[in-house]
Amino acid sequence: MTPEPENHERLGQAVKRRQERRERWQREGERSLGQNLAMIGALGWTIVVPTLLGIFAGRWLDRAFDSGIFWTLGLLIAGLAIGCIVAWRRMHSE
Repeated sequence: MTPEPENHERLGQAVKRRQERRERWQREGERSLGQNLAMIGALGWTIVVPTLLGIFAGRWLDRAFDSGIFWTLGLLIAGLAIGCIVAWRRMHSE
């Protein structure tokens, strides 16, 4: 069995990305504690804001349609999922 060419390309890209990160780390050094805390705070807000927007929109829809917590729960989960996806992408772009 021979490995597929697609796997070789992905492996090559991963190795290149790792090498670029290592070179950047050697050039710039470790991030400071303040920078790490700022990143954690920004990622936290990236998750919290869509979640809260989902809750507020859901409560408004539940009051408008007298539907209990149907919209609140659905939009809370949707907001949380969107926030986590955005935070994940932002974290991996750093």
